Amino acid sequence: MTIRTQHTRITLASRPQGLPTLENFRFERGTVPQPEAGQLLLHTVYLSLDPYMRLRMNEGTSYAQPVGIGEVMVGGAICRVEVSLHPDYHAGDWVLAYTGWQSHAISDGKGLRKLNNLERPSLALGVLGMPGFTAYLGLLEIGRAREGETVVVAAATGAVGAAVGQIAKLTGCRVVGIAGGPDKCRYAVEELGFDACLDHKAPQLAAALAAACPQGIDVYFENVGGAIFDAVLPLLNKDARVPVCGLIAHYNDTGLPEGPNQVPALLSTLLTKRISMQGFINFDYEDRYPAFLQTMGNWVKRGEVVYREDLVPGLEQAPHAFIGMLNGRNFGKLIVAVS
Repeated sequence: MTIRTQHTRITLASRPQGLPTLENFRFERGTVPQPEAGQLLLHTVYLSLDPYMRLRMNEGTSYAQPVGIGEVMVGGAICRVEVSLHPDYHAGDWVLAYTGWQSHAISDGKGLRKLNNLERPSLALGVLGMPGFTAYLGLLEIGRAREGETVVVAAATGAVGAAVGQIAKLTGCRVVGIAGGPDKCRYAVEELGFDACLDHKAPQLAAALAAACPQGIDVYFENVGGAIFDAVLPLLNKDARVPVCGLIAHYNDTGLPEGPNQVPALLSTLLTKRISMQGFINFDYEDRYPAFLQTMGNWVKRGEVVYREDLVPGLEQAPHAFIGMLNGRNFGKLIVAVS
């Protein structure tokens, strides 16, 4: 195996105000670090880009520590072990690591997951990784989706939304997706098997959603917020469930939104219709991960769950791709092919 000598990384140069810009990132070069006894040198092959990273760029309290100025941007990565001075790993092993936006990293082995038995290692960043687990957990455990119910999910062709819709169909639900543009909507219906998909860029979204959900909505998988949630709220049925895993429409907000205060209407709906609305973070449910991996792995192997990867070549393209994702330009699970 060729040992590379140049280490490249992307750090947080400044905290964004609103949508991130390229100036918020810094591309740096240096010498590849060398492992000591009990350590590994990891070489990044694939880097995952996910919406949660935008929250980690902000200062302040959240469910995880913010990235510090000058620190490497966070992120999950598929790595090969280049050098091992650790008894449990060998050069050439594939691992899932949270080493962030960089070409190499030193690890003591903690927090790594071996992937040697996975034919396509990049799937551990998508349908067989955090996005797939978020969909599985949110829909089946938090959302408690049942046969015959209507499930609505926004960002329907993203890594999480696509998995939500397909799992809902396997559960026997009617599935309505919301996506950005006719191509994504066509893919959701023709390839993912959704019953309907609406373009959130088209006019009269609320009326179109009402027409697509004549029996109301039993589960709304919330990962966007904004105008989409405004359209969903009046259609929620009694005892509906709303698992909340993200609010990408608000990640770049710098203040309160303009317009009337919607909180009273939300609280009234939650009360009168006895709706359950619960936020969740997938790492709070790590004990469920083995069951997810076995079930989802079987679905993927049998072709009952399909996936789409949006591959971007080169670590230097990560900031461009990340900003594009926040604008909805990716199509499928966004992954940087670092090497």
